[in-house]
Amino acid sequence: PIAMVALDAGRMLMEAGANANSIDEIVAKVARGLGADRVDLRIGYASLAVTIGIGPSGITRMREVGHLGVNQRLDQELWHLAHRVARGGITTEETRAELNLLATKTPRHSAWVMALAVGLACAAFGRLLKVDWPATGPVFLAAAIGQLVRRELLTRHVNVFICATLVSFLSSVLGGLGAHWVGSTTISTAMIASILLLVPGVPCVNAQSDVLDGHPTLGSARAVTVAVILIFVAAGLWFGQVLLASWH
Repeated sequence: PIAMVALDAGRMLMEAGANANSIDEIVAKVARGLGADRVDLRIGYASLAVTIGIGPSGITRMREVGHLGVNQRLDQELWHLAHRVARGGITTEETRAELNLLATKTPRHSAWVMALAVGLACAAFGRLLKVDWPATGPVFLAAAIGQLVRRELLTRHVNVFICATLVSFLSSVLGGLGAHWVGSTTISTAMIASILLLVPGVPCVNAQSDVLDGHPTLGSARAVTVAVILIFVAAGLWFGQVLLASWH
C-alpha cells in the first residue's frame, strides 16, 4: 500500500507537468512519511517504478503514467500534502483519500477564462513579432477559439499530435483570414502568432532540466515528444498557408 500511494503521488505530479527531481523528492517524502526505510524510484516517460524497503523486506511496484499536461495548482497541492505526510501522523489510507480528493476537487479555471488568457497572450506575442495593430484582434480570436477546440479534443482523448495539427490549421486559417479582412499587412506573421498557444514550453524546459539533473532517458523522451509536436504544429500551419494562398 505504501508503494502504490507513493506511486500515485508521483504519477499525479508528473501528469501535472513536474520535472524528474520534483517527482523523485515527492515520492520519497510520501513513502518515508508512511513508514518506508528505503525508497528507490525509476522514472520513465510512460511509467513509474518504485522499490520500497522496510527492514529486511522490500517490494517493487509499477504505475502507468497518463497524458503529461500542465497543472500548477495541483502541483502545489501535492507538495503541501507531501510535506504533511513527511511530518508523520497520517496513515496510508488517509493519504490515498487525500490524493483522490486532490484529483477530483482541485479547482481549475473555466474553459472561457483559459481561452481569453491564451488569446491575450498570443496577441501580445504577435505584437512582439511585429504584427500590426489591425491584426491583433484576429490573432486574439483565432488563438482563443483554438484553445477552446484543443481543450475539447483533449477531453475526448484525441491523439495529442493530431490535436496539435488540427488546432494549428484552424487557428492559422482563422488568424490569416481575419488579418486579411481587416487589411493587415502582416498576414503571415499573424498566422504564426495565432498558433503560439501550441508551443510546448513546460515540456521543453523539463526536458532540458531532466537531462542536466541526471535523468537523460526521461529528458530525451520529453525532447523527442516536443520535437514531434512542433513538427505536427508546423504541418498544420503549412496546410493553412497553402489553403489561404489558394483562396487568394
